[in-house]
Amino acid sequence: MAGKAADTGSHDDATKGQSSSSTADVYSGELTPLQRHVAFFDRDKDGVIYPSETYQGFRAIGCGVALSAASAVFINAGLGPSTKPENQKTPPFKFPIYVKNIHKGKHGSDSGVYDANGRFVPEKFEEIFKKHAHTKPDALTGKELQEMLQANREPKDFKGWLGGLTEWKVLYSLCKDKDGFLHKDTVRAVYDGSLFERLEQERKAKKEFTKKK
Repeated sequence: MAGKAADTGSHDDATKGQSSSSTADVYSGELTPLQRHVAFFDRDKDGVIYPSETYQGFRAIGCGVALSAASAVFINAGLGPSTKPENQKTPPFKFPIYVKNIHKGKHGSDSGVYDANGRFVPEKFEEIFKKHAHTKPDALTGKELQEMLQANREPKDFKGWLGGLTEWKVLYSLCKDKDGFLHKDTVRAVYDGSLFERLEQERKAKKEFTKKK
């Protein structure tokens, strides 16, 4: 009996290992811009983003505890079920987000800068500033950002409205300059995830500097 139980345990561990390896395969090839955008939050790079990792990611870029916790619940509950592979069993109330299938979680009422497969569409990106950057050609004010969000809204797409509002408001609060402008190069860096890496490094450098003082 002991031998049989040990065999079962080994089989479970092997299955778990294969599953983890399978989801992490997304990193063996070239990621789409949308996959790169979310990969920052996959802190252990196993191809799956749990709420705890989303929380850690938001804290890493400088968000407070309350906002990070709320974002983790909202984002994972909203995206997790859409990205779950077919026949994949997931723990209850964990809402894992699968990086490989993140394009399936793309919400409506957005800018269209990501296409249906998660690829970057330069024309749609430029359109944001052509249509809504009235004060400066390469930056958005808070009012212009709100105008863009309203222009993108699809009828009765409340989930999409909330998703867009949350994403852009967090970005604006973190990255606006002293005059209240959100710059084009900053927005561009969001779409491939490089902004998150930069914000984390800046925050770490600031902490180290403070320690040395």
